[in-house]
Amino acid sequence: MPFQLSKMKNRIKEKREGGSVAVYEDFKYMLQDVSRIYIGAKYTYRELMQNTEMAFKFKSVIEHYLLRDTDPDTSLESDFYYMEPGSFSYRTYEQLKVKLKVSMLVDIEGKKGKKERAYREKILSMQEFAAIPLAKKKIDGIVVQELILSKLALVSFVL
Repeated sequence: MPFQLSKMKNRIKEKREGGSVAVYEDFKYMLQDVSRIYIGAKYTYRELMQNTEMAFKFKSVIEHYLLRDTDPDTSLESDFYYMEPGSFSYRTYEQLKVKLKVSMLVDIEGKKGKKERAYREKILSMQEFAAIPLAKKKIDGIVVQELILSKLALVSFVL
């Protein structure tokens, strides 16, 4: 609760000072179902560590493995976008069987047979996402929206 209040106070303060506020609260969430945890990609690792609703085991994985070569203020979106296939973080997420929900520009057939580009959501595995070169990610306007974490893989992950 104090975390939410401090964010609200900052927004009110910035509005009073006449500054524009770009808040991406829509991509900062954590949901669970029976077999998966869905985490919004705008979270930073520091925010995930401070989130009381986050699974303790995932916090442990972040602390012991992911923060080895990643800054705590890095967002999940940034980390995945620039992640190298051979990196320690990549191998850790691969063991956790992580999938990513991304938004990407694709060519679709519009009205009167014209080709149009539109954003479509797609769920990709770590291997599929890492195989896309950085230049193609930029051209296709790929935006990482969500991290999908398997609870079974998390439970079987040995620290």
